[in-house]
Amino acid sequence: MDMVQLGSRLMTSRVGGPLFAVGKRLLYNNAIREPVFRFIGQWLEANLDRDDNVAPVWREITRQRKLMGCALFSTVNKALRQKTLSPYVFDGIVNVFLRTLWLPSLANQPADLPFVEEHGCKPPWFITISPGHACNLHCTGCYASSGPAAAKLPWSIFDRIILEAKELWNDRFIVISGGEPLAYRSEGKDLLDAVEKHSDCMFLMYTNGTLIDKEVAARLARLGNLTPAISVEGMRERTDERRGAGVFDRILTAMANLREVGVPFGISVTATRFNSEEILSDEFLDFFFGEQGAVYGFIFHYMPIGRSFTLTLMPTPEQRIELWRRSWEVIEKRRIALIDFWNHGPLVQGCISAGREGGYIYIDWNGKVMPCVFAPYSVANIKDIYAQGGTLNEVWEAPFFQAIRQWQRDYGYGQSEPLREGNWLRPCPIRDHYRMFRELIDRYHPEPEDEAAQQALEDKEYYKGMVAYGMDIGEFSQDIWERKYLGRR
Repeated sequence: MDMVQLGSRLMTSRVGGPLFAVGKRLLYNNAIREPVFRFIGQWLEANLDRDDNVAPVWREITRQRKLMGCALFSTVNKALRQKTLSPYVFDGIVNVFLRTLWLPSLANQPADLPFVEEHGCKPPWFITISPGHACNLHCTGCYASSGPAAAKLPWSIFDRIILEAKELWNDRFIVISGGEPLAYRSEGKDLLDAVEKHSDCMFLMYTNGTLIDKEVAARLARLGNLTPAISVEGMRERTDERRGAGVFDRILTAMANLREVGVPFGISVTATRFNSEEILSDEFLDFFFGEQGAVYGFIFHYMPIGRSFTLTLMPTPEQRIELWRRSWEVIEKRRIALIDFWNHGPLVQGCISAGREGGYIYIDWNGKVMPCVFAPYSVANIKDIYAQGGTLNEVWEAPFFQAIRQWQRDYGYGQSEPLREGNWLRPCPIRDHYRMFRELIDRYHPEPEDEAAQQALEDKEYYKGMVAYGMDIGEFSQDIWERKYLGRR
């Protein structure tokens, strides 16, 4: 019997099962957990600035990773204290991360070993799927141009993608986007049927939240392996302005439903030129992370793609730098688990698109496979790949993806130290390096996802504006990159 089997059996044995149950009860006992967690927290804090054996160019990145770890630890403790993390969800987390990830790693039996042996690198760490295009809202500037559309992945294809991600890449983290994921229906199945079937995976669902009634919340609590990230644009005025009158109140109802049954949730915010100050204000943070009980937050900068795309909504370079500064202030001083997918590029060594090791690929409702949710240019249709007897590995090998991964390596990912030329504060190929991105599109001819993506390619002013934006953010961020991260004066 190998270590993985032994560990799994111990957790469910006559001895191991009760011991695990006792440990879980102790974890939920505030009087016992609080002093233990306080000691661990103090140890983490004391080690924040220790940089033994850390090369100078990695010190700030290492410190910021530790800060994020402290914030996550504080978040878990808060969720346990406030009982917004139900035992069912705790079991789901243990099932995925202990049995299917940690034990195999400890036993030196990585499930992705065949991929590594064949390709010489690790596979993507996760996959993002938008199973349906339909949405019950009609938000201004929606990246997916969603609405009352019928396009969707057949259940059999959706299910197979998840199965292959597990079998070929050992992906146990599945991100669901949309459209509105809870509006998905196919072959008599919905999204939560997939979550239930793949109980060995953790799911993160980006949702507008308006369909999370008490029944849906109760089912999420029973399943225990999905956390919703609910979209907000700021406080009531900003959210209703973009998402529709009354949506803010419906979101608060959804959050109350989730709190009641102990399903941890987060918020997802689109930063624009007009809300960049509000979304990290004390009022906003106190409301969502204090009063409403959100346990994490994601910030996505507005990308000029999708319905009615425009460059005027993008945060200015000055605002983007201020978001970077303020986000780390919030993480360090308030211990809020907050991820800014562009400004926190140094944490993951730049762009994570195109199936990069530690990264992901994206599949939409039509089956089109793209490097990123925000790069709407497809290398293949997964339905055609499957019809021809192929797998996700064939998609991963697409020349367009390979070219992006080569650019990522040249930009510093996978190097022994960060490069001056590889400024990870401007990591995005499509937004921060648009001239290069267009050269790859012209060379490999990926298919535009929709009419808006095609229009962007034909719009000369769009091209000039995107190139200029990338150059501007380079000028604004390069000095910070060199002084703060590379340690150069």
